[in-house]
Amino acid sequence: MADTAETAGETPYQRVERSEEFQDLRRRFRRFVFPMTALFLVWYFAYVLLANYAHGFMSARIGDSAITVGLLFGLGQFVSTFVITMLYARWANNSFDAQAGALREHIEGGDL
Repeated sequence: MADTAETAGETPYQRVERSEEFQDLRRRFRRFVFPMTALFLVWYFAYVLLANYAHGFMSARIGDSAITVGLLFGLGQFVSTFVITMLYARWANNSFDAQAGALREHIEGGDL
């Protein structure tokens, strides 16, 4: 009876959100996404700050070419974005999507 009274005013999403399976899925997602986001933001802001305050360093030429440290760092921003995207896609395909799919089937089956 207590369970019925507790869940009577809840929406289906609220019941799912309370479930252990959903909470585990959120924890696993956060363990991957938050560190990657923090790493990227540190890298991005380091680039912006260096570009703004370290003109000499960022304008230093690599060898005798027209390529500068700033240009390499700027291109590195694009490369890091693609690398993070590929890492996320691989992680999601290998360890996240299966659990999310199982939870979805569990929800659509009316078990929650």
